[in-house]
Amino acid sequence: MTPEQKPVATTGGKGLALHYKVLIGFVLGTLLGLAVHSFIGNAPWVESLIAYVTQPFGKIFLNLLFMLVVPLMFSALVLGVAELGDIASLGRLGWRTLIYTAGVTCAAVGIGLLCANVFQPGTHLDPSLIDKVVGSNIAKADQIIEQGKQLNFMDLIINIVPHNIIGAMGDDKQKLGIVFFALMFGVGLVMHPSAGTRAFKNTLQGVFEISMTLIGLFIRLAPYAVAAFMFNLTAQLGFDAIRALLWFVVTVLVALAIHGFIVLPLWVRFMGGMSPRTFFSGTQEATLTAFATASSTATLPVTLRVAEENLKLPRKVSRFVLTVGASANHHGTALFEGITVLFLAQASGLHLPLTQQLLVLILCILGGIGTAGIPSGSLPVIAMICAIIGLDAQKIGIIIGVNTFLDMCRTALNVTGDLATAVVVANRSGETDMPDDATLERLEEGAMH
Repeated sequence: MTPEQKPVATTGGKGLALHYKVLIGFVLGTLLGLAVHSFIGNAPWVESLIAYVTQPFGKIFLNLLFMLVVPLMFSALVLGVAELGDIASLGRLGWRTLIYTAGVTCAAVGIGLLCANVFQPGTHLDPSLIDKVVGSNIAKADQIIEQGKQLNFMDLIINIVPHNIIGAMGDDKQKLGIVFFALMFGVGLVMHPSAGTRAFKNTLQGVFEISMTLIGLFIRLAPYAVAAFMFNLTAQLGFDAIRALLWFVVTVLVALAIHGFIVLPLWVRFMGGMSPRTFFSGTQEATLTAFATASSTATLPVTLRVAEENLKLPRKVSRFVLTVGASANHHGTALFEGITVLFLAQASGLHLPLTQQLLVLILCILGGIGTAGIPSGSLPVIAMICAIIGLDAQKIGIIIGVNTFLDMCRTALNVTGDLATAVVVANRSGETDMPDDATLERLEEGAMH
């Protein structure tokens, strides 16, 4: 690795590691928010603090990360494809990624549906509470339903090939279009090696390094942003919303825990050839960042860095698998969508037979791929699935109060699942990094002498 290609540090030098700072910010923000909610309530100055300080700060932090996502995704994926060296390697890597992603996502949704059937969270709700909560969130629910109506599985498939790449870059629902465009660009680089394409590859390497450097600066704000996010959540809601939907929250958390702490470790150990202890130790920073931002897309820079630095995965594999995974590999989201659909059915007094639950499983696997990697990106997909199986989508208003917290939890599993997939693909494919151009030049010069 040349000096120009050294990984960019994001921990801000010596001192406490970033993930510990994030954890401290999480705890302090939560405790402060709960104290404000319990002893002060909705005082005007608290609402002003949230509206004019903590909420804008959190949004600016996310925007700083989202601002660099497109150049990072594009450069990382093109470079990853180019480093594979031939189209056959790309095909093998792509098929492995697709098969492993589909298999583990199916397991995640199956666990979610099983937990929903065992815990029956929708049957523990007071009907009067359902009407009250739905009524209070009717405007938000209608907005989500309208977004869900705009989703169509055929459109999702068609939009994988974007007719306007500039438009796709500005639309969170079309991130797969950027992935496809970058794949084609990488294929072009592999098929036509020349002085011009080598120069362009070096330019992309510069774009990637600049993006990682800037994100390394921005990510230092993460502990403060996490504190702001948790303060906003707990100061406004306290534990009231979670207490009212306790069975639903517990069902989701148990299912996420089973998949995250049983399925993924076994998968990493036996398919990826890596110790679960090593895996979780190496991925904790990315997991905490995903929890804080509730966005797998915004977490991508950290995910790429820990894959290469901590897990020692080949660049060609990590850049390909993780960049695609940030847009299409959402274990936690698919699991949550399955539980939520069954929960809403139970809350409506409906019993879904096995055939309809199998349909829900398939729709959730597809929905996990089509879900935008942004906060609350799964809610329109849930509304669409409800419409397909004949549920009243307005019932989605029941979960809005606890969605932010659960969104953070499922995004953490999404990113952990992406990294687990990268570990397995790297181990099963046997790919290793090729020497970079500068190293090859030095080797050639040494051979000549």
